[in-house]
Amino acid sequence: MNRSTLSSCAALALALLAPAEQATAATQQAQASTAIMVQGFHWNSANATSPNWYNVLQGKAGDLGAMGFTHVWLPPPSDASSTQGYLPRQLNVLNSRYGSETDLKNAITAFTNAGIKSVADVVINHRVGTTGWYDFTNPSWGTYAVAAGDECNCSTGAADTGDSYGAARDIDHTNSVVQTDIKNWLSTRLKGVGFTGIRYDYSKGYGASYAKLYHDAMQPDFCVGEIWTDLNYANVDAHRQLLVNWVDGTQGACGAFDFTTKGLLNQALTYNEYGRLKDSAGKPAGGIGWWAQKMVTFVDNHDTGPSESCGNGQNHWPVPCDKVMQGYAYVLTHPGIPSVYYAHIYDWNLKAAIKALMDVRKAQGITSTSTVAIQRAENGLYAAIINGNTAMKIGGTAWDPGTGWTLAASGSGYAVWTKGTTGGGGTCTTVPVTFSIANANTTFGQDLYVVGNQTQLGNWTAANSFKLTIQGTGANATWTGTVNLGPSTAIQYKYIKYNASTGAVVWESNAPTSSGNREATTAACGSTTTLNDGNFRF
Repeated sequence: MNRSTLSSCAALALALLAPAEQATAATQQAQASTAIMVQGFHWNSANATSPNWYNVLQGKAGDLGAMGFTHVWLPPPSDASSTQGYLPRQLNVLNSRYGSETDLKNAITAFTNAGIKSVADVVINHRVGTTGWYDFTNPSWGTYAVAAGDECNCSTGAADTGDSYGAARDIDHTNSVVQTDIKNWLSTRLKGVGFTGIRYDYSKGYGASYAKLYHDAMQPDFCVGEIWTDLNYANVDAHRQLLVNWVDGTQGACGAFDFTTKGLLNQALTYNEYGRLKDSAGKPAGGIGWWAQKMVTFVDNHDTGPSESCGNGQNHWPVPCDKVMQGYAYVLTHPGIPSVYYAHIYDWNLKAAIKALMDVRKAQGITSTSTVAIQRAENGLYAAIINGNTAMKIGGTAWDPGTGWTLAASGSGYAVWTKGTTGGGGTCTTVPVTFSIANANTTFGQDLYVVGNQTQLGNWTAANSFKLTIQGTGANATWTGTVNLGPSTAIQYKYIKYNASTGAVVWESNAPTSSGNREATTAACGSTTTLNDGNFRF
């Protein structure tokens, strides 16, 4: 369905045709996520020796944990014919140019000890033979595993379910043997060495339903697909619609890299066209403007950008080298789950500047579903207020949010201000509290609200309660929202289904507490509270 024309009411109307049960999504893609991911490699990382790349990462795990990262995206783990690992050969052999299986386990253990979960780069669109084009081993497949029409002229498999890939054999994901072996590889081999997340490579190469099938076999904490297509700047909505379509194809189980936002940042930063970052509805013009909960944002990665320095590496679609921090000022203050590029931290010496923005994100309670109020979007300037407590600007034109704000981070062409919290304890008047609820079985005209014993929650009056925002579509979609409440405050609340036009209210049933209400205590100054409350109580 097209998100560009959906209001919450229209979404709910369509939801009447939806299944009663909501698909189980990867943890981070099913909530108001506070995750921040680091891409733990660049294009030239596989060339590292003495120490190899896994050994390098093992040594950086503690430092990356201290920066505040929650997830690390690791390179393709399997034996491959290509240096970087994107032409997989023997899936079940976990020795690669990055190091041995033992080295991989040691790196993942180090990340786990640092509080960081490991996301595997899952390359399953295509495969090469062990010694030739299609003599597949570990696991062993015949030509039935090759999709019809492949360049090898060897296929006995069914038609490809996505785009072709000329450098290797396109895999037939309709085949039950292929499905079983990939599921076993994910749930046994990769999960067995410590991976808890999936990054699907070249996701446009096979049907999204198969990404869902493999996701369900592994039950990951994090799941994201790479849908990188040409961006026509005269028709941006068509581009982000492809991202949404893929997420829908996984039944919402996985998110997508927000290549639309990436392309718009490229254009804005290269040509001073910051107005491109705002759509006709006044929202962010990338994927995060339609379905932020399911988007993973980024400035550059191993394919789009340089590696150790400006100009080397892939450079297929880079942000201007001197505008990288403007890109991070955007993605680290906006909704979606941000991904930070390893090379920018350590090779480009941007660690301190990136960490300052990460600290703001955490202190201000910015999540994957935070609200954005765009203040200006024009040649030379983009300015927005996020969560009601964080203001930012990028571009050469001067702008500030006015009185009552404190400058928290700044650099060439960017600035970020905060209010309502302090950076690490101390005094404050409010802290961000994020509410999240799902499976409410809403009907046409109903929206989800939080009502409770705080003024900001309506003091138990439905008409004054705090409205949440739907994430995606469907009667059982997740609804989230962030409101500023007093620090270290005991709160009681319930979720309600409220029709603002008619005044009709459906209250949750009682919670298993002495008051019968949901109960929580907000964080102290300098911290945030996220209440992922599961399902609406009937």
